[in-house]
Amino acid sequence: MEKIQIKYFDNEIDKVEKISKGDWIDLRSAETIHLKKGEFRLIPLGVGMKLPEGYEANIVPRSSTYKNFKILQTNCFAVIDNSYSGDSDEWKLPVIAMEDTVINKNDRICQFRINKIQSKIEFEEVERLDEVSRGGIGSTGKA
Repeated sequence: MEKIQIKYFDNEIDKVEKISKGDWIDLRSAETIHLKKGEFRLIPLGVGMKLPEGYEANIVPRSSTYKNFKILQTNCFAVIDNSYSGDSDEWKLPVIAMEDTVINKNDRICQFRINKIQSKIEFEEVERLDEVSRGGIGSTGKA
């Protein structure tokens, strides 16, 4: 089991914990945020972590984030590598509001998981790929 150092930037939000259902861990807004439709904001998540060497964290919205808050994550998928671990490196969620909304301090707005980073690879340029072409995007059909 890997041990992860976590720093809380706000002592009023609930502590991060792994729940028994699912593999992702919820993160919370560290402040109350009022957004107008079309407004962009980096929402502070109130935590920073020192990930083990060879690991990264991936942050995505919770399945209910849009339904509850009418926000979209602007980069669709955040990657935090283990070098983002300085004393002031607080994790944040970049969002855009699709409608006027309020996110209250301590609301669960996104989730993360920790993954091993990609192994070292090398690209080899070739004139042809030997596999049979599938026919482009959507080649597996509509149903």
